[in-house]
Amino acid sequence: MEIQQLGIEGAFVVTPKQWGDPRGLFLEWFKEGPFQGAAGHSLSLAQGNLSVSARGTVRGIHFADVPPGQAKYVTCVAGAVLDVVVDIRVGSPTFGRWEAARLDSVDRRAIYLSEGLGHGFCALEDGSTIVYLCSEGYAPAREHEVHPLDTAIGIEWGLPVEELLLSAKDEAAPTLAQAAESGLLPSYDECVAFRSSLA
Repeated sequence: MEIQQLGIEGAFVVTPKQWGDPRGLFLEWFKEGPFQGAAGHSLSLAQGNLSVSARGTVRGIHFADVPPGQAKYVTCVAGAVLDVVVDIRVGSPTFGRWEAARLDSVDRRAIYLSEGLGHGFCALEDGSTIVYLCSEGYAPAREHEVHPLDTAIGIEWGLPVEELLLSAKDEAAPTLAQAAESGLLPSYDECVAFRSSLA
């Protein structure tokens, strides 16, 4: 298992070793020891989600209030997605920056994003299926969105803009600047302090 830190603090990509033979293959898509070594704490598991999307579907950018936030460990088990992490933490040295990793059923990589980071993905193929582990359960009152096509963030979703499909909720989401002005965004210092309490 290879773990690569992303340029946004609190996020990394995991590339598992795959063992294959004529019958198929086996891999460990999550393993506590390497995860704890990279994150500095265990992953508390409160919920597991599965999402199936048509090509062009964009889901996100989603985030939750910190504390407790919602850390996510995401992999793609069928098809392919461009998985995106956005630093929405006010006061972060990389505030407003995004990074992406292709998750697919070939390399079978996973991406981890800690509490306070924004998350979204774009399905690159029909039937793209992701599964993700969450540190906290879904709580609508503390869940928020930033518009995935906010030009100030400038995410390149991997498909032409005219092919992208957004939910009504994501389409109505505020820009990053509007979310900051309304006080919706988490503080970098609060996120770091919360994660330190998990160690």
